[in-house]
Amino acid sequence: MEVLRRGLILLMVFMFLQRGEGQLFENFYSDTCPNLESIVKQEVSTKFGQTFVTIPATLRLFFHECFVEGCDASIMISSPTGDAEKDAPDNLSLAGDGFDTVIKAKQAVESQCPGVVSCADILALAARDVVVLAEDPTWEVELGRRDDLISQASRVAGNLPEPPFNLVQLNTIFARHNLTQFDMIALSGAHTVGMSHCNRFANRLYSSPVDPTLDPNYAQQLMEACPRNVDPSIVVNMDHVTPQTFDNVYYQDLVAGKGLFTSDEVLFTNSASEATVRDFASNPRNFNGAFKQ
Repeated sequence: MEVLRRGLILLMVFMFLQRGEGQLFENFYSDTCPNLESIVKQEVSTKFGQTFVTIPATLRLFFHECFVEGCDASIMISSPTGDAEKDAPDNLSLAGDGFDTVIKAKQAVESQCPGVVSCADILALAARDVVVLAEDPTWEVELGRRDDLISQASRVAGNLPEPPFNLVQLNTIFARHNLTQFDMIALSGAHTVGMSHCNRFANRLYSSPVDPTLDPNYAQQLMEACPRNVDPSIVVNMDHVTPQTFDNVYYQDLVAGKGLFTSDEVLFTNSASEATVRDFASNPRNFNGAFKQ
């Protein structure tokens, strides 16, 4: 009987764990906060009306959040000693407008549904909503995330892709999250509305010779925008053609040798990923579908 009892306990634990893995679903708050999505959408739209930076800032915040131990809102936690996740070197360039978008949405949700909705879910919804505002079709967001109460800067190092990464390094870090090379190329398309400080790509301009994968005219434009002793606050658009539209021009830029980061351009210059870039550059529907998925 003791063996049977232990077996039943183990089975119950296993069933509980399995249920925990699949707990996200679209109508998670249908009873407890039925107007959740409209509340968040309104706050995101209001913030967008104040500054376009809302879009790339919120989307990048969500990516940096999820790539460090999951989508648990730990990046939103502040520390009086300056050692929270948001204080890590890789996160210092995150724009304040992204944080402000989520904070205002959270405040609006709390006013109608106090103590019900996680900050992690609000950030996930806001990330979807900013893409829609940048003219990409919408998608359903599965909800039910829980907020972490621990946030440490030490968690961040080595968990985010860097501008100098090659294809192997990109595939390796995305694979940690069960994302394929195809997924990685699709998610890289978020750079179509992104911006970057000059020091993140200056090595491509001021090495000897200039990075040969850069289109010469584009390299000259970047040098004019980012001279050697540039103001560190200056940023440039990653998509210099349609920087305020979520579209497939990012991939067309890569084909033309106008990817801002090494980690962008390598998606085209490496034969293992070139075909996917060409497909997304030619077929916006394929890109949109892959990004949403």
